[in-house]
Parts: sequence; structure tokens; C-alpha cells
Amino acid sequence: MVISKLMAESVESRLWRWGGNLFPAYRRTGARISYVAADFHEVHIAIPSNWKTRNHMGITWGGGLYSGLDPIYGVMLYKILGRQCRVIDRKATIHFRRPAKTTLFAKFRLSKQELSDIRENLLLKQKLTRVYDIDLVDGQGIVHASCEKELCIFPSRR
Repeated sequence: MVISKLMAESVESRLWRWGGNLFPAYRRTGARISYVAADFHEVHIAIPSNWKTRNHMGITWGGGLYSGLDPIYGVMLYKILGRQCRVIDRKATIHFRRPAKTTLFAKFRLSKQELSDIRENLLLKQKLTRVYDIDLVDGQGIVHASCEKELCIFPSRR
């Protein structure tokens, strides 16, 4: 992976990546977090095709594809917005476009404008929903699965 065009990881984001990869529930998905931007606005993951992630037909298991994607946006938002906000899943859909027999990659990005909008809207509303789209692509950029996640963000009551 070429990191020269990416923001370098900070000590904190590197520790977060290592911890995420060691967290038992995420580790068992077979997915690995490969990059976390210093400001946590971008995260990359890889889901390899190996004995842990393939099904009986030799293709990557669909549940493994979703479980690799599932926590990332929620944890990013929680990390960026801080303890004053809670982030939970509302719903998700995944569309399997083609079978995967190679490593798949996904990039999660949150713009500064998106985060500014979230902060402004939370001042006016008790809860907020956001929808994020993620594609799982192979090394040639071919989309194998697309996921739409809807998250609910609300102020914590501390």
C-alpha cells in the first residue's frame, strides 16, 4: 500500500489500529485495519481471502465481508466526536455484486464538512441519522460488494 499520499499515522492512531486488530470480535472477522489517519478521518481495511474467510465454495463468506465493515464508521465517529456523543447502528444493507476470491479493500472517509454538519445539527436535534456507503473492491478496483450503513448519533447524557 502506498502511504506517501496519505496523512501519516500518529502514535494514537497506530495504537488504535493495533488495538482494533487485536480486539477479539474484530479479529475473528478475518478483516484487518491497515491504515488509520492521524485525525481519524480516514480508515482503510483489508479482507484477505484465506481459510478463515472463505466458504465451502472457495469464495469469501458474505457475513465476513459485512462484519469487517460493520464497526468502522461508528468507531470513527465516536473517536472524532468524543464522549459527548453516542453512535449506534440503525440499519444496514449489503449488495453482493460478484464473488470474491482475492483480498478486498475498503476506504472509510469522513470529511471535515460532514463532521461540522453533524456537530451543528446535534445542537438543534436530539438525534441525527447519517447514511454512509462503502464499497469492497479488489486490487484492480472492481467492486465485489457495496454496503449502505445508517447510523444514529445522539448526545450522551452524562
